[in-house]
Amino acid sequence: MVMRGSLLNNHRRTVQRLRQMIGPLKIKLLLCFCISFTAILLLARSSFFVHDSDSDSDSDSDSSSKGYAILINTWKRYHLLKQSISHYATCPRLHSIHVVWSEPHPPSHSLHTSLHNLVSRAELRFHINHEDSLNNRFKEIKDLGVDAVFSVDDDVIFPCSSLNLAFDVWQAAPNTMVGFVPRRVSVDHSQSQGTKGYYIYNGWWSVWWTGTYSMVLSKAAFFHKKYLRIYTNEMPASIRHFITKNRNCEDIAMSFLVANVSGAPPIWVKGKIYEIGSTGISSLGGHTERRTECVNRFVAEFGGMPLVSTSVKAIDSRGVWFW
Repeated sequence: MVMRGSLLNNHRRTVQRLRQMIGPLKIKLLLCFCISFTAILLLARSSFFVHDSDSDSDSDSDSSSKGYAILINTWKRYHLLKQSISHYATCPRLHSIHVVWSEPHPPSHSLHTSLHNLVSRAELRFHINHEDSLNNRFKEIKDLGVDAVFSVDDDVIFPCSSLNLAFDVWQAAPNTMVGFVPRRVSVDHSQSQGTKGYYIYNGWWSVWWTGTYSMVLSKAAFFHKKYLRIYTNEMPASIRHFITKNRNCEDIAMSFLVANVSGAPPIWVKGKIYEIGSTGISSLGGHTERRTECVNRFVAEFGGMPLVSTSVKAIDSRGVWFW
């Protein structure tokens, strides 16, 4: 009995010593785990910041931060061209102005000189085309220098503040079109054949009534310069031929192209529009019918309707009294 009690006491002492040893060991293991976990977090966080700073440096060097190029389509309206260039040359974020020239004769020396005198801090270039085609307004410009292109006609002017807003919106969504003139394409179910829809081109009043649109016209819109290359090299030849022959719908074709590539709707920006010229082809009889024909022809060529409808409208909140 004495021996048994002695053994029991020895066992208790051993267990007590083990507990005394394990206690500090647990604390050491816990400390090591905490230190290791903290180190892993710091490393992960530092690698995130390195990646993030790399992204910032890339965006700083991105050509979209340099401003935008203005692409002006003109035709024998030199006084309008001078007025437009004189205005846009004052916009602070302007990088360059490119004049699409499709007249039979190149610009005269006097016109060339007078226009260059209007532009002091930006580049002004003429792009001479030997063929008179509306496709010329979307010819590729390989050495453009910036990503953002603002396509505009020579008979409309937008304040620099409106361009700044639209440019900011475009920078947030550079793969889509961002513009000032929305239009809507709808389905006419009464003329649809089977599973194939028949589409109707609608003007401004349809946008106003429904609050929706699926296009912004390239007479006043931002898009990425890559779409000039795609339009020039990948647009079906049948569409380009149709546009040249009918002198219409190049803007619809560009809207189809951008929507087909991006899969996204355009963005309508509210801005002031000053029309400085006479009414164009939209005032002629049968304009809507011809545009409707273009839409349905292009749907067949693209193998479906790429346009995406939306109701989004971008505005400058500083000019809004009530939210």
